[in-house]
Amino acid sequence: MIMPNTNRLLRVINLTWPAFNEKHHLGWNIQEGAGGGKRASSAKMAQLNLPDIEAAEYAMNQLGQDKLFMIRDGDHDLDKALEALNYRIIDPSSIYVCETAQLAPETLPLAQSYAVWEPLQVMHEIWSAGNIGGNRVSVMHRVHGDKTGLLARDGDTAAGTAFMALDDEIAMVHAVEVLKSCRRKGVARKLMAQAAKWAKARGARYMSLVTTNRNVAANSLYQSMGMLPIAKYHYRIKES
Repeated sequence: MIMPNTNRLLRVINLTWPAFNEKHHLGWNIQEGAGGGKRASSAKMAQLNLPDIEAAEYAMNQLGQDKLFMIRDGDHDLDKALEALNYRIIDPSSIYVCETAQLAPETLPLAQSYAVWEPLQVMHEIWSAGNIGGNRVSVMHRVHGDKTGLLARDGDTAAGTAFMALDDEIAMVHAVEVLKSCRRKGVARKLMAQAAKWAKARGARYMSLVTTNRNVAANSLYQSMGMLPIAKYHYRIKES
């Protein structure tokens, strides 16, 4: 099966982790994140030729946001221009994909994982422990269409949570968080198995997620599950 291409996956990110507001401005797409993190708060080129960088900087200043640009495949001119302006690289990331059937189990361990919406209080507590606060949970509520929260246990302990949403044939997982005391115990695998079950039941052909390259444990986990890092991007930032 042919996997979704980079542009398709970037569209899924935008739809399943949406900005508070997004506007086209002089050759740029400017996202207003409202505290929703970099995926919802960056500027992206909206044309082939490099637009005026100062126009994007002005728009982000008006929003009270850091000057933050997403650099995707094909954004070489932008990357070099920002480097010359002393923007530093931050959060090189990989987009992982696999067929949903590859992760969907025949059965799940009894009472060890759940798909639930809206998020339970214990899910908020786990996210909060990983610095995923109310503004990022608000991003989840902004998503239109099929979505769910995920909860997994370590024995009798609520140990991990995540969010996922569907865009046609692709399901994307976001905000994966496992309590520090419960890591390396298979909790993330339980979350992904529940995610695949939920996605398969809704006809999703593909599972996807994003992780930063510095998160060695997460990258190793997803690769061990047969997910492929088929697209990459990074940001450049000049902090205020």
